[in-house]
Amino acid sequence: MSIELMADPSGVMSYGPDNSLLDSKFAVPAAPPFMVARPALIDRVTEGVQGPVTLVTGLAGSGKTQLLASWVNSRAVNWPVAWITLEQGDEQTSTFWTYVMEGLRRAGVEVPPMPGGAVSRAVLGRLATAVDEQPTPVVLVLDGASQLPGRDWAIGLEFLLSHVRGLRVVLTGRWDPPLPLYRYRLSGQLRELRTADLAFTAAEAARLMELHGVELGEPELATLLEHTEGWAAGIRLCACALQGRSDAKRMVETISGNESTIAEYFVGEVLRLQTPEVRRFLLETSVLDTFTPELAAVVTARPDAYRMLTTLTRENAFIQPVGEGSEVYRYHRLFAELLRAQLAWTEPEEVAVLHGRAAVWLAEQGRLLEAVDHAVQGGDWGTAAAMVVEDYAVGRLIVEGSSGRLGTIFARLPEQLELPEAVMVRAAMAYGDGRREEAAERLAYAGKLLSVRGSACGDGLTLTGFLVQILLLADGPEPERVSELVAVAEAFLAVAPTDRLARHPELRLLLRAAEGVALCNAGAVDAAVDVLGDTAAGVLPGCESLRIDCLSRLALLEAYRGRLGRAETVARQALELAGEYGFDRRHRPGVAEVTLAWVALERYDIEAADRHIRAAQPLCGAGADGLAVLSYAIVRARRLQTRGELRGATNALRAADESDTAGTAPKWLAREVVLGRARMLISGGHLDEAAGLLDRYPDPCTPDVAVVRAALAMARGEAKLAHDVARTVADAAGAPVPVALDAWLLLAMLAANQEDTAGAREALRRALRVAAGESYRRPVHQVWSQLRRLLRDDDRLAVQYGALGAGPGAGAAPVTEPVVVEALSKRELDVLKGMAAMLPTEEIAASLYVSVNTVKTHVRSILRKLSAARRNEAVRRARALNLI
Repeated sequence: MSIELMADPSGVMSYGPDNSLLDSKFAVPAAPPFMVARPALIDRVTEGVQGPVTLVTGLAGSGKTQLLASWVNSRAVNWPVAWITLEQGDEQTSTFWTYVMEGLRRAGVEVPPMPGGAVSRAVLGRLATAVDEQPTPVVLVLDGASQLPGRDWAIGLEFLLSHVRGLRVVLTGRWDPPLPLYRYRLSGQLRELRTADLAFTAAEAARLMELHGVELGEPELATLLEHTEGWAAGIRLCACALQGRSDAKRMVETISGNESTIAEYFVGEVLRLQTPEVRRFLLETSVLDTFTPELAAVVTARPDAYRMLTTLTRENAFIQPVGEGSEVYRYHRLFAELLRAQLAWTEPEEVAVLHGRAAVWLAEQGRLLEAVDHAVQGGDWGTAAAMVVEDYAVGRLIVEGSSGRLGTIFARLPEQLELPEAVMVRAAMAYGDGRREEAAERLAYAGKLLSVRGSACGDGLTLTGFLVQILLLADGPEPERVSELVAVAEAFLAVAPTDRLARHPELRLLLRAAEGVALCNAGAVDAAVDVLGDTAAGVLPGCESLRIDCLSRLALLEAYRGRLGRAETVARQALELAGEYGFDRRHRPGVAEVTLAWVALERYDIEAADRHIRAAQPLCGAGADGLAVLSYAIVRARRLQTRGELRGATNALRAADESDTAGTAPKWLAREVVLGRARMLISGGHLDEAAGLLDRYPDPCTPDVAVVRAALAMARGEAKLAHDVARTVADAAGAPVPVALDAWLLLAMLAANQEDTAGAREALRRALRVAAGESYRRPVHQVWSQLRRLLRDDDRLAVQYGALGAGPGAGAAPVTEPVVVEALSKRELDVLKGMAAMLPTEEIAASLYVSVNTVKTHVRSILRKLSAARRNEAVRRARALNLI
């Protein structure tokens, strides 16, 4: 319509009974007694009126009118302010401009007459001149302008704004008015406050509660803000509901959109204004947390869903996009709760139908989690389980267990549901939670159910059965079968739909990990190291626990192979990842802690070993698997042996060997426990019992068993047999470091016993050379009392031994000679000699007839005087200074 003549066709105006203008429409609303001061927003309004247009839009009850009333009453600017409250019916041209001109007149502007109730360009031009003649800008507040239908009033206002300099228009409403806002934005002439800006902060919510006599703590306030999303009216209604309640803090958790006062507000302010078809659309889409127009169209069977969503969003009907420019929508939390409650009350049977439509569409789009969630909300557990199985998502359940998102959904899976897919889901969750026996039982029961279905078994069920069976076998008594089954599963995946495999890369990772675990448990140590290393290198989001488990096993295998540096690095990586991913102390990888204790003990770093043993103890007790229990027993027994507690060490290994978990432990680890027991028995003189243990391993035996047999032969006086066996192992190519070291030390002792000093020194030299690479000190220390005299008159051997005592990498840099400011006492020199001999603190104390604490005090003094950080460094510097 042209602005030349915008007459009021109906002549309907908001007049009083005597045809006078309503004074209430010019009155600034009074502040309620529960008004909360919002100075930050008032400042933003003040900033906004420096330009021509300020727009305040938001949900019903978001505090738009009260904010502007507070701003006017604060007199933030010393300018004339005209307030006009608009309502439906005021959109007629003559009505609108009559109120505008009267409002400006009351604000002190000499407005021109409007003859005949018509507004022309000439009239608006004279009005613009009158406004600009004012000494200061004039503020025109149009409260509720957005709700006015039609565009005629907006066309006139746009014309006025384009021809006036001193007018500041502030518009409020639930949605944008029909003005060219984009033009004002581009020119920098528009300031906006939206729903998010109007949301209450925690401090403002606390103040409102205080005004109602309700005291809430920070957690309850956070819950209240989460429920209401900062919606002012919602917080106010909650305050009314909580007022006078002694259990207000507890009641905060229970408040929902279905609460009577909140429900009445939504019905009166939102639903009452909508057409029946829109109300139906709102009810049906309320079952969706977030949704696109496409999903809404499927659920409601309405092709015009996009148009409806756009309209409802524009009208701020408690529905909004999730993010700027997004086509994903959601309802305000309280509004959604009311709609869902109404739907469940009036049409309970429709709820399952709507959820079912959503589940099917989401599954087709590859959005499995949402699809499963809707199927469960619709009560269709069978479909939910089938979706997981047929999408190949069971690997996610195995990796995450019941703590993951899928596991949380299936936590309420009815036990009486006897469908193969549901039973298989339970089996996967049980395995993921570490309940191996239950997983095996579930798998067997699913097999029985599948036998009834015969050829109707789908690809997903077949793959799921393979995967769970492989994982159970890998950790069970038949790990040798895993390789064959993994090959079958890999062939199955080779022809599987690529889109499913792309969504679930954890499947191949699980198969690879199972293969590594099976090789480890079967005793194929070197092959297991390769496979577990490859698996641990595969970083997949959500598979952190699987990666940590692989790293822990890999670390222990490396320690067993004698690669102490590598074992330490990998174990620390596992522990760091556990900390990074938020694992609490109860769920930290105990095997990684055991590995660090193993490494520290082999290097004879007693303090570090004790620290890691203490950390590992609660992680390797009741409920732990065979790997953790047996590896901890080995380390603990070795530590007890270093303290001279041979009986305690033997008992620890016996308990581990005879435990129920020994049967599920890797074969190499179980063998290490038995060989450790045999070594202890040989040291204690129980040769027949040791021989009985070694009889478990018939010829041809592995090198580690052969070395212990040689030690038994030496103890029985069969020197030649012992020498031949030990020499064969020592000369063998590729023997693990610990085994080769034991063999050479045994040869050194055999030669020393036969007074073959040259042969003993050569064997010791070879042993020290083997030990030097990884700084193996414990095995050397165990036999040192028998071999110490070999260092006499052999400077080269003494240097070699000293280098071993200095620790890993000691020879990498030249030793600088520190200046000793304070001389060492005689007692400190005695302690220093014990340190150089690699004696533990306990033995130094016993040899000097002092307490352990006294030795520790001397050690601290020695480190201070020699400017050393560690014992190894102190010994090295003492040798450089010729103190020892």
